Amino acid sequence: MQAEDDCSGRNSGERDNSLVSGGERATCGQSQNGEAPFRPPLSWKEPDFWDEEKLLSEMERIFDICHGCRRCLNLCDAFPTLFELVDGSGTMEMDGVAKRDYWKVVDTCYLCDRCYAIRCPFVPPHEWAVDFPQLMLRARAVRHRSRGVSFRERLLASPDGIGRLAAIPGVARIISAVVGRAAAHGRLHLPRESALPPFHRDTLRKRCRRLISPSAGIPEVDGGVVLFATCYGNFNAPDLGGDLIAVFEHNGIPVVLTETERCCGRLRLELGDLDAVARAKAVDIPVLAGWAERGWHIVAPLPSCVQMFRQWLPLMFPDDPQVQKVRNAIAEPFEYLVRQFEADKLRVDFKHPLGVVLLHLSCFSSERDVSSETRDILSLVPGTHVETMAGCIGAGGGCGSGSGRCDMPLAAGEHLLGRIRQVMPDHYGSGCPRAGRQIEMGLANGSRAEHPLTLLRLAYGI
Repeated sequence: MQAEDDCSGRNSGERDNSLVSGGERATCGQSQNGEAPFRPPLSWKEPDFWDEEKLLSEMERIFDICHGCRRCLNLCDAFPTLFELVDGSGTMEMDGVAKRDYWKVVDTCYLCDRCYAIRCPFVPPHEWAVDFPQLMLRARAVRHRSRGVSFRERLLASPDGIGRLAAIPGVARIISAVVGRAAAHGRLHLPRESALPPFHRDTLRKRCRRLISPSAGIPEVDGGVVLFATCYGNFNAPDLGGDLIAVFEHNGIPVVLTETERCCGRLRLELGDLDAVARAKAVDIPVLAGWAERGWHIVAPLPSCVQMFRQWLPLMFPDDPQVQKVRNAIAEPFEYLVRQFEADKLRVDFKHPLGVVLLHLSCFSSERDVSSETRDILSLVPGTHVETMAGCIGAGGGCGSGSGRCDMPLAAGEHLLGRIRQVMPDHYGSGCPRAGRQIEMGLANGSRAEHPLTLLRLAYGI
């Protein structure tokens, strides 16, 4: 890694928390007539959307369908929570579960969408029209509008605000220490295992001023990339953006940063603050759409942010043509690199083998099969064997924003941790840097999780 001032710097009743090898994918959502799945937009501007009685009625309907199916038992904590409520009730059916307990399920959903994308056989156009993630988002939105949020939820869902404050000379270290102590002493209601990452004064956008380009006069280009740094990539993990830039430039791919960038609104979405999401969209989408119109691709290193632009904003704003342009232009890094490889444009002049790599696959990427793409690119490195494991380890969603149930954030990842200890790989990590941090803290052996981009840069020797 180079110096910091260089922008190239770095269905049974028994619960199963195990992670599955590889990227699992199921054929689901087929109607009786074999029609392909489709997803109606989020009706958040309709009065019925905000009616709590109608919401609770729909929750009971869908929860009852999920209870009868239980196909998603081991995906995350939301479904075991639901099934434990049912099985522990007096009737062992949904009519025995108190409606006030429905919110326990809401708080354990991270909106990763894996249930909808790879498991549920009842998604539209099936007559039952089950969309569990949209239901959970609606529940959070209704709760946010009727009850508001706490100070710690507003704080933890404002990473760009904290980051800008941390960028003031002498403040970054103070903020990291204060937030860390507040978390450790329970003031933020976060367990020690979910301690927030440090904030850097030397942000990615500061390191890479040479790449910041004004929106006026955007040149047309074939194959250029606009890097949406994300709050995490800018303030918390600037080395990750440096690794991406180094790898892309090594492959002759022009990289720019936009003149302005705001948090994509992912954490606000998790709180149900849809108005804040709309405000963030009003800043980012026109800028990014301008680049997309001129032939530039958009890449973001955090899978949850890519999902935000590719899925949730189009569902919230289905009639906005700029949202659709950004949706079609954005990708995760390894999605883009696979396209380069298929076009015979990816350099394979690797200098260093990686040995055995154990790679956790982000829940937010699994429905797009980025798992196999990441594995395939890293496997191009001679002397490298990549083993992938998928599953929720509680690093995102409510645990990321402080709005969920985080009492056991690593429970679902014990199988992964055990596999790492058994294999003792040369490298381990995750396509989601927050998940990588959770794994690192779970191992607690002094080792460090590495992002696949970091590994690819290491293999290139750049």
